[in-house]
Amino acid sequence: MNMMKWVDDMLAAEQKKGMPVLSFPAIQKMGVTVKELINRSELQAEAMRIVAEQTPDAAASVSFMDLSVEAEAFGSTIHVSDDEVPTVVGSIVNDEEEADALVVPEVGAGRTKLYLEAMGKATKLITDRPVFAGSIGPFSLAGRLMDVSEAMIYCYEEPDMVHTVLEKVTDFLIRYINAYKETGANGVVVAEPLAGLLSPDLEEEFSAAYMKKIVQAVQTDEFLVVYHNCGNCTIQLIDSIAQNGCRMLHFGNAIDMAEMMPKVPENIIAMGNVDPAGQFRNGTPESVKAATIALMEKCSQYKNFVPSSGCDIPPLSPWENIQSFFEGVNEFYGK
Repeated sequence: MNMMKWVDDMLAAEQKKGMPVLSFPAIQKMGVTVKELINRSELQAEAMRIVAEQTPDAAASVSFMDLSVEAEAFGSTIHVSDDEVPTVVGSIVNDEEEADALVVPEVGAGRTKLYLEAMGKATKLITDRPVFAGSIGPFSLAGRLMDVSEAMIYCYEEPDMVHTVLEKVTDFLIRYINAYKETGANGVVVAEPLAGLLSPDLEEEFSAAYMKKIVQAVQTDEFLVVYHNCGNCTIQLIDSIAQNGCRMLHFGNAIDMAEMMPKVPENIIAMGNVDPAGQFRNGTPESVKAATIALMEKCSQYKNFVPSSGCDIPPLSPWENIQSFFEGVNEFYGK
C-alpha cells in the first residue's frame, strides 16, 4: 500500500474515519489478562483482529502501546499486572560510566521478538485497512532507562550522558522499526510522550534530532511513521514536531486540540484527543459520544483533523464507550 497516498486521500476526504489508539480492550472479549496477552504473539494478533472486526469504521488497526517492551530488552525491570499496561521500574543508567557500558540489544531480545511475530501474524489477519506497529520514541526510552524524573535533570546537568544513551537507543529503534517493516506492517506509531515535558530548546536537542534520524532511516512511501506525544507542552513544541518528517501526528488530551490545529501544517494530519481515562475508561456511552461530537465541532473545520483517543485506550474500558466514539463520529457527519 502506498501510505503517502493513503494520507493524501485521508486529507482530501470530506468525512474522516476515526483512528483511536485501540488494542488492549480486546482482552475483555478474549477472556485473557494483560499479562497473558503481552507474552504470546498469537494472542496479540488475535486481539488486533478482534478489534478490527469490532470497529469496521476505524481508519486503521493500531497495535499495542506498550512502552515497557524496548526498555525491558535493554535490561530494565518491568511491573506487569492482569489489567494494566506494563510499566518500567527503577533505572539502569545512573552515571556516565553506566551510559558508556550500556549494551544495545539485538532486535528480538526480550519481548521484542514476540511483538514482531505478532505483527507478522496480524498483517495476515487484517487486510481491509493499514496495520500499524507500535514503538517507543528515543527520549521516552532513554528516560525509562535513566528514570523518567532524573532524565529531565540530566538534560541540564549531564547532557553528554543523555546523548550517549540517546545514540544507543536510536540505533536500536531504527533496527527494531525496520524489522517491523519486514513483517508487512504499513507503518509504526512512535510514542514520545516524555518529550512533551521538555522546553522547546531541550525538545529540539534531546528528542527532535533523534526522531528525525529515525524517520529518515525507516519511512518510505510504503511505510509511514506516526508521531504520538501526549505531553502537556506539545502546543509550544509544534514548530519542531511538525518538522520531524512525519505526515501524521497524534496528541493527548492534556492539550486543547482546537488550539493545536491552526498550528499544524495543512499537509500533516493531526489526530486526537478524547480523554482515554476520563471518557473511554470511566465515562458513559452518552458522555463519550458527547465529548466526541464536541471535539469534532471544534476541530473538523480543519481538513487535516482526524478524531481519535487522546492516548492508548485502557484495557478495561467498556466496549459500549468505545462504540459510542464511532457513533459520535458518524452522528457528526449525519450518517
